[in-house]
Amino acid sequence: MQSLSASSPIELEVGRIRELSKGGLHRDALAAAEELAAAAPKNRDVLYLIAANQRCLNRIAEALATLECLEQEHPQYSLLYQERGYCYMSLRDAPHAIDAFLRAVDINPALTTSWSMLERLYRFTGDDRNAATAAERVSTLKHMPSEVVRAGSLFSDGELSAAEDILRAYLRKFGDDVEALRLLARIAHQRDLLHGAESLLDAALKLTPSYLAARLDYARVLIDRQKYLRAGEEIESLLKLEPTNRYYLSLYAAACAGAGRHEQAIALYRQLIESSPASPALNVSLGHSLQIVGLRKEAAEAYQMAAAARPSFGDAWWSLANLKTYRFSPDEMLRMRAEEAEPDVNSVDRCHLCFALGKAFEDRNEYAESWQFYERGNALKRAESHYRPEIIEANTRQQIEVCTAQFFAERAGFGVPDPDPILIVGLPRSGSTLIEQILASHSQVEGTQELPDIQRIVLGMQGGGIQERQPALGEPHLRAVNEESYPRALAELASEDFRRLGEQYMTDTRAFRGLKAFFIDKMPNNFRHIGLIHLMIPNAKIIDVRRETMACCFSNLKQLFARGQEFTYSIEDIARYYRTYLELMRHWDAVLPGRILRVWYEDVVEDLEGNVQRIVEFCHLGFEPACVEFHKTERSVRTASSEQVRQPIFRDGLLQWQNYEPWLGPLRESLGDALIRYRE
Repeated sequence: MQSLSASSPIELEVGRIRELSKGGLHRDALAAAEELAAAAPKNRDVLYLIAANQRCLNRIAEALATLECLEQEHPQYSLLYQERGYCYMSLRDAPHAIDAFLRAVDINPALTTSWSMLERLYRFTGDDRNAATAAERVSTLKHMPSEVVRAGSLFSDGELSAAEDILRAYLRKFGDDVEALRLLARIAHQRDLLHGAESLLDAALKLTPSYLAARLDYARVLIDRQKYLRAGEEIESLLKLEPTNRYYLSLYAAACAGAGRHEQAIALYRQLIESSPASPALNVSLGHSLQIVGLRKEAAEAYQMAAAARPSFGDAWWSLANLKTYRFSPDEMLRMRAEEAEPDVNSVDRCHLCFALGKAFEDRNEYAESWQFYERGNALKRAESHYRPEIIEANTRQQIEVCTAQFFAERAGFGVPDPDPILIVGLPRSGSTLIEQILASHSQVEGTQELPDIQRIVLGMQGGGIQERQPALGEPHLRAVNEESYPRALAELASEDFRRLGEQYMTDTRAFRGLKAFFIDKMPNNFRHIGLIHLMIPNAKIIDVRRETMACCFSNLKQLFARGQEFTYSIEDIARYYRTYLELMRHWDAVLPGRILRVWYEDVVEDLEGNVQRIVEFCHLGFEPACVEFHKTERSVRTASSEQVRQPIFRDGLLQWQNYEPWLGPLRESLGDALIRYRE
């Protein structure tokens, strides 16, 4: 839908046309709507009003044609299908009318009128069972507060702010209402305000623990927050009631995979695929878990099944490319190019296809063609991103202002004394997975994954305090996090606060650990939070892994990440982020001398044993030959380098970026002295 402010001329005219239509002045309304369409030919409300008034004037064929145009532009608008149902009722075509009204309520379950029409049509056709179901739904909606029904309808049609305004006004007036809280949480979830969504659903379930729809929403939010164990517990309670529910089972498989229980996830995905062998999404999910546990051939077969089932499914093709060792056949490349060239392929699939084609042409040493697709994929991804480099740069300046040497000296002894964590930080694609694999090959070290726990603690502070909170009902909107509250909030916390946060981190990460004395947290972006980490867990080991600047930045530019890392999709963004990274790491070295071990990927390649010795000594571990023979270690690896670290160390990747040097001049220029400073 075109974005319109409440006072825009088009919006005001739409309101006037609605009033004409309500007053029965359909000819005047239609003429005004058609005139307005000249200025806003794709506007959802304008097209809808044209179709509705055409129907009221008994111009049914024209109305149906207008609705076709509306569907092309706004296929998820529920009222267009309701209007189509009315058109078919005028034509006495009950089967098509039923289909249209069903599509309307599938998109928008709060459409009381469509349910009423379905009840009437089902009774007319003698389908008493479905008529009773529709009647029950009408009764349910009529017994719900009209404000909540209206907000639900607006939410389903994408009008989030209008729905939120209604819900907040209702909750201020009438107090807690579980359906209103759930709907407000769904708005927060859709806006990616996950901490708010979790708090709202937690409040709803405290009021009504038996509310299964809210519990399902809660489980989905927990998965998106990467709280996989808690999500699994919620889904288990749902599966006790419906043990064969396929959606619950697929959600449970995702929770198991997220928690590192890949064998269980694989079994669940295979169980689901037995009855839906051609499901693209299930096959891709199965492939991901198979890849993580090292079953590369089986993973490739699962991805191939997904691509065969839906040739435009970009995620299947990119997943094959992301195996790094897979080589596309000429026929597969033709199929990918054909799908990417289709004008109606959606942007997500096109983006995945571009990155897959970039890798396919790179493997054939056709670098100009490869760069063309990498560049196109990055442009598509960047266009949909909300990443703002100035926010990261401002936060870096604040870290430097707040976290001084005196600041840390005044807080000596804060946090918990646990020496267990080994944090590997840096940029993605810097060689951190190699260092993780080396350490995880040690008998006393547990390799986990890129744990989200530090970031969750930071988000809690940005949300308005240490504890995540439910937004107050008086707030005008569900707000984004307050970027400026962290790191300044660190100065306001007492010793007890940091101890509690350290305990929270140690408790939450326990779910990913076995019985070994030490564990690795390989979230690269944690370099931004070394000050917080030092105050929470001062005895944790921190290793900063660096790779030659051009090699690292180019490797990020050709990587499509599953989530996050939004700074990697343009030359300017990655260069600015890399310079900011060097600036912040220089600060940590100055105010926390000796706290961080720096490891350069190129040095590890040239002198593996010497650098392994240096790393294990820093972690207070004894040398073990298995660390040098890291490629023999069997464990789950979740990153883009999962296949590379299952092979002996190789030098091929050091200079791969030079194949693209003709197109990387802007990157070199933007990086400036970072090309040298990375060796500091």
